[in-house]
Amino acid sequence: MHLSFWEQKNWFQSVDYTVVGSGIVGLQCALRLRERFPSAKIMLLEKGVLPQGASTKNAGFACFGSISEILDDLNSHTEEEVIQLVQKRWEGLQLLRKQLGDSVLDFKMYGGYELFLKDDASFYEQCLKKIPFVNELLQPLFKAEVFAKQIDRFAFKGIHEYLIFNPFEGQIDTGAMMQALLKAAAINDILLLSHQTVLGYIEHSSYVTVQLADFEFTTQKLLFTTNGFAKELLPVAVQPARAQVLITKPIPNLDIKGTFHLDRGYYYFRNFEDRILLGGGRNLDFEGETTTELSQTELIQNRLEQLLRDVILPNQNFEIDQRWSGIMGIGSHKKPIVEQLSQHVYCGVRMGGMGVAIGSLIGKETADLIT
Repeated sequence: MHLSFWEQKNWFQSVDYTVVGSGIVGLQCALRLRERFPSAKIMLLEKGVLPQGASTKNAGFACFGSISEILDDLNSHTEEEVIQLVQKRWEGLQLLRKQLGDSVLDFKMYGGYELFLKDDASFYEQCLKKIPFVNELLQPLFKAEVFAKQIDRFAFKGIHEYLIFNPFEGQIDTGAMMQALLKAAAINDILLLSHQTVLGYIEHSSYVTVQLADFEFTTQKLLFTTNGFAKELLPVAVQPARAQVLITKPIPNLDIKGTFHLDRGYYYFRNFEDRILLGGGRNLDFEGETTTELSQTELIQNRLEQLLRDVILPNQNFEIDQRWSGIMGIGSHKKPIVEQLSQHVYCGVRMGGMGVAIGSLIGKETADLIT
């Protein structure tokens, strides 16, 4: 591809900041750069038509971790680290809500619930027993008790008597959120180029050459926000993790409202209006789901349908409307990686499946690395 004089002059000449990845983190990073550097030339590069990770493909949970996820995190993190993780997720959600507004996000605070299958009795009892401990841990942050047991009123089947309820959890319309962030980027004179895959980069003493499929250009600073795809170009401890999702057609008289967690957070479902959106199941095939392929597998889709049929909607007819997948970025540690990698290259990656909650804050922190 040969750029014209006009293309070169208006798009690729004197670029100050180039952000790779136009998901939540990338858009928030670019918007924060605009806030800090009003006259800078800022470029966003996206390899898909829409963000290719999870930002437009997630379930729209405005959450910070179920009690089982928090207990699981305490097995591999210190108490202080877990508190910091929850705090960042909570602060990120408040930042997003303040920035875009609840009406734009279609934010609904129905609360969150965790349910436990009958064959998971020991872990169920452990979670119930640990409610006071976790509430005490989170008391300084929320100034209230976060978790409480509650009788199942949704007519689920094959689960234990009590659900664990969290009143601070909500849900959003993921597509509406991303459209609002994209509009904000356009209004703030941030150039977004889709269908542009970064193949590599060469760092020089005072700038970086960015190599695309058809041409290359230079930028003063290069910031990666590619999360689950980060390992393709960066020396960072991030693995891709595919999340498979489905959504039903509208169900008459659906009486389920809220966000729901099951099996240590490996399954999650919610209502969207009068539909059920259900995702998860990578624990059935960790190796196979460590991939950036946006496809579905029979193994996991069958399990999702079985949960719908036997547990979530046992007495109702339903039809599947759509299926899709998103790519998360995970690692052995839940803490996001926000680092300056070299003199002119930075990254904000590894959201750990909590991109909606933490993405806005990580985008801001990544932009703030630049002094």
